[in-house]
Amino acid sequence: MPAVERAPVRTLRSASDAFLDGIANANTARAYRTALDALLAEFGADSSLDVLEGEQAADRVASWFADRWGSASANTVNARLRALGSARAWWAKQGWLEDDPLRRLTSRSVPPDRTRALSRAVVQELLGREGVALRERVLWRLLYESAARASEVLALDVEDLDLANRRARVRRKGGAVDTITWQTPTARLLPRLLGGRARGPVFVTDRRAKGQALGQVPGQDLSPEGRGRLSYRRAEELFVVASGGSTLHQLRHSALTHAAEDGAQVPILMAYSGHTSVSSVAKYARISAERLGAWQAERDPAARRGAR
Repeated sequence: MPAVERAPVRTLRSASDAFLDGIANANTARAYRTALDALLAEFGADSSLDVLEGEQAADRVASWFADRWGSASANTVNARLRALGSARAWWAKQGWLEDDPLRRLTSRSVPPDRTRALSRAVVQELLGREGVALRERVLWRLLYESAARASEVLALDVEDLDLANRRARVRRKGGAVDTITWQTPTARLLPRLLGGRARGPVFVTDRRAKGQALGQVPGQDLSPEGRGRLSYRRAEELFVVASGGSTLHQLRHSALTHAAEDGAQVPILMAYSGHTSVSSVAKYARISAERLGAWQAERDPAARRGAR
């Protein structure tokens, strides 16, 4: 009687690697790996995926998750839960996992943050600050002038640029190809940054990419000189330090808020931001505290009497 072939045992490590290999966006894969690495550390990387099956597993996952991220912000909790949930859904689709070990967990509500837009004065100080490296000067200006996402701008290749018309092709969230535009300051700085390069990433690392000689860095992420594409993590680190805690996303938020204050209508804001729904762009169109204060000052009866 022929031996019955048994399905290979899926370990947490192999299942996680298989899931992450299918994620094209490097930033998403990096964020998801953070949650999955923590799961592997708790349950054992070489443990069978079956360790996540059953009621006791659901209890253990809930307890571990609460201990690990219970005191974190709602955004962090939801991001980790999304990562684990995406992996679980993919494993279930492969037929590797029947149970839902996350069923005891729920996402947290995120209170609206209405202070994310930086004032115009703060933005101009950052963009005009002396001693900032050319790469960061170009990146920050381009993010503010284009209102594009940092991930979209960092993914730009030289071939995507139309320098003469001050525009570039980007791939928006969701995969749609779109156009971003910029103004004179960025137009003046970009050729200096490129230094005559005709291909490769627009924003590159200071040094040659590690692992290049071993073929560990995709060719599309290398400049002709062998420098790698600047990562979101590194770009964010540099901006957080320089700005005293602000994020690259706040440049985008600020650009859209300031455009709304200057009278840009919703269709323009949607084209500017790349959003496809009015509700998505509405949160950026709120008037800033700075502009609200100026409006109140203009209406102040005492100020008007003093001007007579």
